[in-house]
Amino acid sequence: MAARTIVIDHGSGFLKAGLAGWNEPQMVMPSIVNYIPCRENPGPSCAQRRVSLGIDVYHPDTFSHPIQRGRILNWEGVEYIWSVVLENHRREQENSPVMVTESPMREPGDRRKTLEIMFELLDVPSILLADQLEMSLYSSGLLTGVVVDSGYGLTRVQPFQLGRPLASSRKTLEFAGQDLSSYLFSSLFKEDCNHHNLFQLETVTALQMGKCYVPQHLGEALDFLQSMPSGSDENNTYQLPDGTPVELTPLQRLAPEMFFSPQVFDLPGPSISQAVVDTIKACEASVHQLLTSHVVACGGNTLYPGFTTRLYKELTTDHFSSTKTAVWVGSNRNFSVWLGASMMAHLSTYKSEWMTREEYAESMGV
Repeated sequence: MAARTIVIDHGSGFLKAGLAGWNEPQMVMPSIVNYIPCRENPGPSCAQRRVSLGIDVYHPDTFSHPIQRGRILNWEGVEYIWSVVLENHRREQENSPVMVTESPMREPGDRRKTLEIMFELLDVPSILLADQLEMSLYSSGLLTGVVVDSGYGLTRVQPFQLGRPLASSRKTLEFAGQDLSSYLFSSLFKEDCNHHNLFQLETVTALQMGKCYVPQHLGEALDFLQSMPSGSDENNTYQLPDGTPVELTPLQRLAPEMFFSPQVFDLPGPSISQAVVDTIKACEASVHQLLTSHVVACGGNTLYPGFTTRLYKELTTDHFSSTKTAVWVGSNRNFSVWLGASMMAHLSTYKSEWMTREEYAESMGV
């Protein structure tokens, strides 16, 4: 039996990996590495430190994200994370081909560097590099539509027609989940804000997952929350890990509003709904109706309660009231890129796009 393909989707916030054909990745972990000085040779150089995954609780100030805003800044860290993924899956299948998703924000030399690491250092037999937003589209079962992907580092809007990206209409907004986290950090902890403080990290993560939501009308939601007596709603309070109760402000609970009203949080625009409108209107008029009826929402930020309802409301009320509009959502939309790649890994359509180790060696003149 042929070896199953290992699918790797490496985002700014999380890495998702697993075997093709599954409905969800078997490995999901933060895209974080940490460097700890060796006891024998303390110092900053590569030879004097060791790298590991995640956050070391004894050295919380040593971790970093090797990918930021969709751009790879630390190839050593990315290589280490990939090596852990391959080692985990090669326990069962030694010679598996690898499919890696690529960010539209990649630099010109990123593809060559990826091939170099995979073939020369990690010894994969063959590799396919796939566009992240294209994979998100396919995970919804569509060939034509507008992908709205809002993750940890970027919010991206990309229209497709019959599987082909309409690149000139693409919008990339450099505000996303990490900006929401930064707002909660600074508003909760003020001058003591420290993104490497594990206590603060745990608090912000818990608030994002359990207390934050997107209102359907910001003014009405603010009035409602501000009119409530202190302590009258348990959703407006949060107990810190040390047991201290904290009364949340209305804007802290409504922090995901920044995707729809970035100016309220001193962030550059446009809003995510305006980006969708601008993207569609930049396409030929003949495809406008088809695109508005196939808006695909994906990425971790779309999981906030009220997000997709608000997006649909703004598109239909303010912009496309005379045309059919539909926002497509899936239960695994935070894994949509990985899921699409998992579905596409073995399709004959992509057969010519795979590169083998032999083809790579020939192209390099080895």
